[in-house]
Formats: sequence, structure tokens, C-alpha cells
Amino acid sequence: MKRLPTGMRTMTWGPVLAALALLASCSGTKFIPDNDKLYTGSTVKLTSPYPIPREAEIQTELETVITPKPNASILGLRPKLYFWHMGEGKTKGLGKWLAEKYGEAPVLLSQVDTQKVKGLMINRLYNNGYFASPRVQTKPNVKGRTATVDYTATVQRPYTIKEIHFPDRDTLLDNDIRKTQAGTLLKVGEPYNLNTLITERSRIDDQLKQHGYYFFNPDYILYEVDSTEHNQVDVYLRVKGSIPDRAAQPYVLNRVTLNTRYGLTDTTESVRPIMYKKYRYVPDEKVFKAKAITNAVFLYPDSLYRRRRQDQTLSRLMSLGTFKFVDIQFRQARQKPDSAGYGFLNASVRMTQLKKKSLRAEIQLVNKTNGFTGPGFTVQYRNRSALRGAEQLLLNLVGSFETRQGGKSATEGANGPALGLTSYELGVNAQLLVPRLITPPLPFLDVRLPNSDFQPRTVFGAGYRFVERREAFKVDYFNLNYGYSWKTKITNEQELRPIDLQYIRLADSSAEFSRLLRDRPFLANSFRQQFVPAGSYRYTYNTQVYEQRRSQVYFSGGIESAGLLASGLSRLGGLGGEGEQGRELLGQEYSQYAKVDLELRNYYRVTSNPTSGNKIASRLLIGVGRPYGNSDVMPYLKQYGIGGPNSVRAFAPREIGPGSYRPAQSELGTRFYDQVGDIRLEGNLEYRQDLFPYVKGALFVDAGNVWLVNEDSTRLGGQFKPGSFFKELAVGAGAGIRIDIQFIVIRLDAAVPVRVPYGGSPSRSMRLNLGIGYPF
Repeated sequence: MKRLPTGMRTMTWGPVLAALALLASCSGTKFIPDNDKLYTGSTVKLTSPYPIPREAEIQTELETVITPKPNASILGLRPKLYFWHMGEGKTKGLGKWLAEKYGEAPVLLSQVDTQKVKGLMINRLYNNGYFASPRVQTKPNVKGRTATVDYTATVQRPYTIKEIHFPDRDTLLDNDIRKTQAGTLLKVGEPYNLNTLITERSRIDDQLKQHGYYFFNPDYILYEVDSTEHNQVDVYLRVKGSIPDRAAQPYVLNRVTLNTRYGLTDTTESVRPIMYKKYRYVPDEKVFKAKAITNAVFLYPDSLYRRRRQDQTLSRLMSLGTFKFVDIQFRQARQKPDSAGYGFLNASVRMTQLKKKSLRAEIQLVNKTNGFTGPGFTVQYRNRSALRGAEQLLLNLVGSFETRQGGKSATEGANGPALGLTSYELGVNAQLLVPRLITPPLPFLDVRLPNSDFQPRTVFGAGYRFVERREAFKVDYFNLNYGYSWKTKITNEQELRPIDLQYIRLADSSAEFSRLLRDRPFLANSFRQQFVPAGSYRYTYNTQVYEQRRSQVYFSGGIESAGLLASGLSRLGGLGGEGEQGRELLGQEYSQYAKVDLELRNYYRVTSNPTSGNKIASRLLIGVGRPYGNSDVMPYLKQYGIGGPNSVRAFAPREIGPGSYRPAQSELGTRFYDQVGDIRLEGNLEYRQDLFPYVKGALFVDAGNVWLVNEDSTRLGGQFKPGSFFKELAVGAGAGIRIDIQFIVIRLDAAVPVRVPYGGSPSRSMRLNLGIGYPF
């Protein structure tokens, strides 16, 4: 009897045939009345004897007015209609619940009001400058029990803008509106477009708000459009004649009150304000120094009101992390005469504090990139103003118990123990987040970042972590770091760590792991007791904050260097020396390496609906590390591995690489420690599809590998070679299900190898990956 390969199971065809029959019924046509058709959608075609500017954009706009929307379908199937049918005529029970929860009534051809849709399309064509008798024709197409409707819009030349006239009265308001003309969105020769006119009003209003016009409103601007010969129009921009007097003048800030105690004390308690840097400050000196608050406020007494500074103040105060609520109220100053056409505003900044001290404990499911998964816990103490300057002090106690996902394979069990499948971790760390950049004045950077909405931070950190891999080793990790993080825009963030010190000590190792270190010189070097004096810089660009965008980009690039400063200090008198492995600093060996890491992601939504989860997600990872000087290899913690639930999912964590290296059968139990490298290249492509509420599906392809910079005689084929690296990429493909309930995503992916880097035919056994969150 022939034995089935690992991962394959016998199955009967009865359930498969039943499932196919159920899917066939999900097409939905069996539930349609005999005298009607199932409406499955419409098409829009735009025609003209002349070129059509912005044709794709206008066609999309016409498609948005089509109603009703057809029933949702997946590969031509409509399971929601089946659930709806299960509840027909029922007032309770499982069928009724499924119909209400997942069902959807059929959308019929008789429900399509083509005259209404045609009217809306004509209106949209007028809005885009097609005033010369546009026409829309409809044509129903019937196919069996389904039907579609085709719309064809015929247009002539669009009207274009001939001249643009801004207000010409000799008033302060009209004069300030004319000053904005250089940035106008209206262009001579461009087609008339109503949306552009509306956006232009908002642009002018925003510019006026930056110049003191607090009470102005974009509705106070109107357009007069006169048509001329040759399909052209003159556009006259005017201010309405009956706007409130206060809307027509700019305002200066008179008195600015900063209340840090709002909502925290009884309304009958009187706290006497003090004057600090011209601010009327309501103090809470037990929590804050006045300077800590005023540094985050950009509304200055006796300055012109600017909405940009108002928004910046709100954002900066909230990003301190010490307030749960901040708002700003403006009122006209009483008994304050106008001066040269300017009014005066009193501003009140009201801040409601969070509790200064808090203690939080949580249990987590730890899911690491190296394949270790298991329960963990975090206990955190937080002081939100430890030094009375809104500095946040965080003390964390963390722990976890983890097992490498997939456990011991049959092959490993037959050829020796798989070392370190179970891991324990316990650690304590502290962070002090200071809401400012603590640095000497820099000629190229204003450390206050006056044009940023985000509070810059200086971060001090220290910690200790103990890791035990059962039957393998025990390691102590000590770290001390100091650095900065800041954002100049909502889409980008920068992090600079000039000091990132780590001390790694192999506290104990089993006899088997000690033998492994003797047999693997590279591994012994990467695990040796060492001091890692590193520094790093990282830049992140992320447009995912713009949820309406159809294409979103994420980029992260970082560079890290270790040992450069230590090398210089070791050459100073009395500080350095030569050890067995290389130069020492204060009697301690130190690592030297340089690393560059790049990550690029793109998320493209395949439909124009901004709420749709149907998208194509892609990722490219590039990492290059280079040991030098004291180091032949990078510390083990800094090396790259590949495979696992967030990487090339058809392979176990660190099952492939480096390069075409493949461990011998007798070494499979220790391959987890061998199969790492100095260079990483990985690419992922994934199609994500909404299936049901809270349920999403995915199809994916992964490819990647790791390589060595220097040749290693114990891992032949592992060195990176420009002419052959592409052939050494491992490739896997598969499908997955995600349960997305907003606060947590549970993911199950099934993948099979398509190509292996060491030659030969890959095993076709399926690998299951359980993960938390999306892979990228």
C-alpha cells in the first residue's frame, strides 16, 4: 500500500459534491420572481465627437449616481441571497437569524429607475462644463434570469474658462482675497468644473483664516458665470453683499487663558490665575510647571489669529499624553475698540487631565517573527508628569512563555533533538519620554519645530531581559539607550538614537548547544559575550492615515552602526587594549558592524468604495548587514531569518537559507540556529477580499531568502553572489482566512512551497500558519 505524503489526507467525494451543489444554489437566480430579473449591475460609456478631458474621472463620477447597487457577489456566487431565502416567511429560529445577520434581499430589474439615474447623470455633466445639450441613453441587457443596464452619455465640447475676475472693491477683505489669487485652482483654458469652484472657496477661506478672519465662512463667497462664444465662460468671484460685519474683519488675540485644571475641580473652587509670559495661566503646580504647557501653545497674545496655530496648539497639547480632553474657545473681546479695521479675540484653552499615575496589567498572545508563539504578560506603571514637565515615566515588567510554531517535525525527531523549541522570557525596562528635544542649539534645526503639529520627544531607556531556550541556552540582555523622535508632517516620522548600548552574555548552555557552538565557529562568535555600542537612524513615510486614498504607501528606511565610536575611544590612552577576539574598550570586547534596512509596502484598493477591504497588498524587504573590524559575524540578535507566519509562509521559521545551503539530515534539529544571514531579500504579494461581515479571505505569493556576506565553510552555498542570488529565492503560495473584529485579527494561512533554493522538487505538503494581525 502506497503511503500518502506528509500533510495529505484521504477524503470522500460526497461532501465535495454537496458543497458544489450548495455553491450552485448561491448564484441567487432561483429566488427571482418569474416576471422579473435579477439586476447584476450597470456600465457607463462616455462618447463625444471631440476629445473628452478627464474622461476616466467623469465616467467614475457618473457611475457613483447609479442606483440601486446590485447584490454582492463572490466569483459569480451570491451567498447572501441564499441566507436571505432561509429566513423567508419565518419570524424566529436559525434561518431568521442568518437572514437578518448575513442575508440580502435580491435587487430586481424592476427596482431600477432609469429616468432618475439619467437625470442625475445630466446634472453631473452640467457640473463638469457640458452645457451643450448632453444626452443619456439606456439599454437593458437580459441574459437568462439576470439583467444589466447600459448607460451611454453623449456630450459635445466642454465649456472652458476664458477669464477669472477676483473682487475689485477697495476694502480690507477684498484686498486680502486678491492676495490669495496666486494660488488659485481656477486656470484659464481649463474646463468649467463645479467641484473645482467649491474647492476654491474652501481654499480662500483657509487662507483668510490664516490671516485673522476668524468669523468668515466659505458660503460668503459666490460665483457669477457668464457664457461667451466658442464654448467659453467668464468667472466672477464675489463676496456676498449681506455678510455679518464681524466676518469682514481680521482679529488679533487679546487675552489667552490656559486652564490646566478644567473639569478637575469643583466649580465653586476659585483658583487665582497668574500671569506668565503674557498668558493668563490657571496653575496646577503639583502636576505641571508653567513652562511645560506654554512650550506646547502657539497662540500668542497680541498676535494675529491664525487657524494653523489653533490646530497646532490642540495637536501639541494632546500629544503630550497628559490630557484626555483639550478645546479652545474664542470670544470677541468686550470694550475693546477696533484698531485700523482689526477686531480682538479672547482665547480660552481648556485642558482636562488624565490621572497622573496609573497601573495597568494585560495578558497577551505573543507572536514573534522567528515563529515563537505563546502567552505573555505586561505590567506597566505610568507617571504622566514625573518631573512636572509632562515627562512620561514608564516602568514595565514583561514575561512570556513561547513555543516555536509547528513544534518538532517528524524529520527532526528522527535525526536528533530540535533544540530550544520552548522559550521563557522575563524582563524589566524603563522609559522616560521628555516632550522636547534636549540638544544644544543647532544651526540647521529649530529644536522646538514651530511648524510641526506633533510634539518632539527625547527618549531615555534602560532594561534587562533574561531569555531561556529549554535544552539550549540562557542569555542575559542589558540595554541602555538615548535618542530623539519627531514628526514634521502627519505622514513622516524620524527617529535618531545616537546611543543604543547592549550587553549580551551567554549565561549558560546545554551540552548539546555547547557542542553546536564548537562545531559552528560563526555561531560561537555571534553568541559570545560582547558589548554592542550602536547608534541608528530611521525614517518612516506612511500615507495610510489618508483612509480615502485608493493607493496607500508605507516606506521605512533605517541605518545602524556599531563600534565606530568605541573604536575611537579605545585608541585613547588607557581606555583600550587587545583581547583574544580583537580590540577592547575598558576591558570588554565590542562588536563592529553596519546595517541598512528598507521596507516598502503598497495597499491598492481595487474598487472606488473607500469602505471596501478588497485590495492588493505588496511588500518588499531589503536588509544588508556587514561585520567588520572586531567582528567576523554580526551578533545573533542582529542577524536575519526568513520563513514563518509573517514571512515566506510555505516554510517554517528559519527553514530556508542562507543561500542554497541545506543542513544534513543529522543536523535538522539545530537548523534553527544555522539558517540565518547578513543579507535579506523578501517580497510578498497578497490579494485581500471581503467575504462576510468580520470575515476576509486572501490569496498570496511569497518569495525570499537570506545570504552571508563572508563565506562560511560549515554552510556551503550560503554566500551572496550577484549572478545567482535570484535563482536561490524560495517561493511559496497559498490562501488564508482572517477574522477581523477591529480590536483583534485572527489569521489562518495555508501555503505550499513552489520553489526551494537548494534545488530539486519542493515538497507539496501544506503548511498551516496561525497568526495575530495581518502579515504586513
